[in-house]
Amino acid sequence: MRLITGVAMTVVLLGACKDEQKTYEENDVLINNIDKSAKPGDDFFKYANGAWLKKNPIPAAYSAWSIFNLVQEDLRNKMLKINEEAMKANAAKGSNTQKIGDFYYSGMDTVNIEKLGLSPLKGQLAKIDAIHDTKSLVDEFADLLTIGVNTPIGAYAGQDERNSEKIMLQLYQTGIGLPNRDYYFKNDEHTAAVRNDYQQKHLPALFKFLGNNDDAAKKAAGQTYNLEKFLADSSRTLENLRDPYHNYNKMPLVGLSKLSPLVDWKTTFNNAYYEKVDSVIVGQPEYLRAVNTALTKFSLDDWKNYLRKNLLEEFSPYLNKTVADENFRFYGTVISGRKEQLPRWKRVLDIEENVMGEVLGQIFVKEYFPEKTKKRYEDMVEAVRTSFKEHIDKLDWMSAATKKRAYEKLAKVYPKVGYPDHWRDYSGLDIDKQKYVQNIMNSAKFDRKFNASKLGKPVDRTEWGMTPQTYNAYYNPSNNEIVLPAAIFTVPGTADDKIDDAVVYGYGAASTIGHEITHGFDDEGRQFDEKGNLKPWWTPQDSAKFTSRADMLVKQFNGYQVNDLHVNGKATLGENIADLGGIVIGLDAFKKTKQYKEGKTINGLTPIQRYFLGYSLGWLGHSRKETISNQILTDVHSPNFLRVNGPFSDVPEFYEAFGIKKGDKMWIDPDKRVKIW
Repeated sequence: MRLITGVAMTVVLLGACKDEQKTYEENDVLINNIDKSAKPGDDFFKYANGAWLKKNPIPAAYSAWSIFNLVQEDLRNKMLKINEEAMKANAAKGSNTQKIGDFYYSGMDTVNIEKLGLSPLKGQLAKIDAIHDTKSLVDEFADLLTIGVNTPIGAYAGQDERNSEKIMLQLYQTGIGLPNRDYYFKNDEHTAAVRNDYQQKHLPALFKFLGNNDDAAKKAAGQTYNLEKFLADSSRTLENLRDPYHNYNKMPLVGLSKLSPLVDWKTTFNNAYYEKVDSVIVGQPEYLRAVNTALTKFSLDDWKNYLRKNLLEEFSPYLNKTVADENFRFYGTVISGRKEQLPRWKRVLDIEENVMGEVLGQIFVKEYFPEKTKKRYEDMVEAVRTSFKEHIDKLDWMSAATKKRAYEKLAKVYPKVGYPDHWRDYSGLDIDKQKYVQNIMNSAKFDRKFNASKLGKPVDRTEWGMTPQTYNAYYNPSNNEIVLPAAIFTVPGTADDKIDDAVVYGYGAASTIGHEITHGFDDEGRQFDEKGNLKPWWTPQDSAKFTSRADMLVKQFNGYQVNDLHVNGKATLGENIADLGGIVIGLDAFKKTKQYKEGKTINGLTPIQRYFLGYSLGWLGHSRKETISNQILTDVHSPNFLRVNGPFSDVPEFYEAFGIKKGDKMWIDPDKRVKIW
C-alpha cells in the first residue's frame, strides 16, 4: 500500500501547450521546495523538500504536515460544500442526500451531544452489567463486535488466500488498547512514556467517566491493563504478521473449539451475523488459546471493566467534550504529539468518510474526475506494466521457468483506476440528525452485515476497498489487482496541464502505479499466483536468490536509526521492495517519453533530475517525534524521508543524475546496492 485524500491530476502529454517550456518553468512544482544548502548525496530528501519544510512547520492540530495534508485540506473543503448543500436540500428520507446532510448535522450539533453525555451508551452498558457467566460474556463479545467495539474476538469475511474464489470467515489477534503488542513490553523512551500514561492517567480517567471514584478507577485500570498485557503476550510481532503461510491456519469448527473450548463458536458467529459457518481461517492460533485461558484467569468483574472501557474508548471521539478531550489527549498528544484537535467540522467530515464514503464518492467523481482523466491513467498503467515486463526479461538471477509464470501474473494484474464501475447500495443505512453516536453504531452494524453477507456467495471482484476521494492506493494479492483512487494523482495547488511528464512519472508512475504493481512481486505478494492464490510458483533456486537480495534490503533498512529506534527492516521489507521497484520501473517507462529523449532542462533541472525530484514530492512533509516513533513500532512503512533516501541509494541513475560520490552519506558501494526487480 502507498499509505500516504484529494482531487485527481490529469497526466499531460508534452505538446499540449503552445509554449510548454515557459509554462512548465513558470508553474514548476519542484523548484521552490529545493534546499540548496543541503547536499543531494548526503540527504536527498532534505535537498528536494527542505525549503518547503522550513516554511511550513507542523500546525498544532496535526501529528504531521505533508503533501497528504495539503491534498486532504483541499478535499475537506470540497466535501464541506457537498455537505452544506445536502443540509439545505430538504431531501426525502432514505435518500443519499438526506443521509449526508443529517449525518453532518448530527455531528455538528454539539448542544445536543453535550446534553446527551454518556446516555447513548446506556443500552450497551446495561448489557455489560448483565453479564453473569462465561457464556453471557462471550455473547457480549459478539454483540460489541457488531458495533465496532474492540473485543478479544476479531473476525471478518474475506477471500481464502489459498482459494481466491471463496469467501471464508477469518479470525485474527486483537483485544488490546495500545497500538500493538510492543507497547506493553519495549522500554525505549517513547514506548515507556506511552505505557505509563496509559496505566496511570488514561485508563483511570475513563473509569472515572464511567462513575468510579479514584480508588475504584485505579483498581479497574490495573485489572484492565493486566488483562490486555496477557493478551498482548500471546500476540505476534509486526514482522511475524507478514508471513502469509504462518498466518494461515484453516480448520473446521471442531478444530477451533479445541483452541478455545470455552467459546461456543457457532452461537458466537451467529450473534455477530456470520451464520452457517462450518470452517474458519485462524491467523494466530496461540492467541485464541490465550483468550481461552484468560476467560478463567480473569474474573467476570475484570472482564466487565475491560468491556466498559473498550465501549467508552470506541465512542469517546463522538461523545461530550470532556470525554472526547481525554481521548485526544492520549491518542492525539501522548502517542502522536499533536497539540490541539482539528476543528470540529473537519473531524465530522473524516468520520463521515468512514460511514458512507462511496455515497460521497459518487458526487466527488462527477465534479472532479472526468472520464478522459480516467482513460489517461489507465494508459499510464499499461506503460508501467510494459516496463515491468522488460525488467523481468533482463533479470540475470531468475530462471526461464519462473519468468514464464511472472509474465503470466503481470499480464493478469487488474487495474482499477479512479472509481468503481458499480457503487455500493446504502439504502439499508439509517441516519438520524439527532443521534450522532447511534448513527455511527448503525454504520458499524450496516458494514458488519454487508461483510457477513459475502459468505457463501461468489467473490465480487468489482468491489473497492477505498473510496475515489482517498489519497492512497493498494495492491490486493487475492484479486491480483491494483486499486488507484481518483485522488491519488493530485498535485495540490497546481493545474495538471502545467506539470511536465518527468514530475508526473516520478510522482504517479513510480511512487504509486509501479509501487503497487511491485507489491505483487514483493516478499509477500510473490507467494500468490496469477489467480490470487497462496501457492508456490517459483523454483526453489529462484526463491533462494530472491530472498538473498531481499535480505540485503532488510540489512540496509535495519541500519537506519530514527530518534532512539532502529527501523525494522523485516517488517518494512514489502514496502521497501515496492518503493525500489516502483522507482526503477517507472524510470524506464519515463525514458520512453518525448521529454526524456529531448533532454531539455526546466529551471536548470534535467528530465531525469526532475523525475527523482517528482518522486520525492510524493513524500513531501515532516512528522512529530512521537509520530515517527509510533510509526516505527506499528507500521510496515518506513518514515517518509527514508522512502526517498533509502531506495535512491540503490539506483545507479540517481548517482549519475546528481553526481553522488564515494564519501557522501547516501553512497553505497556498487556491490552492496540492492537490485531485485
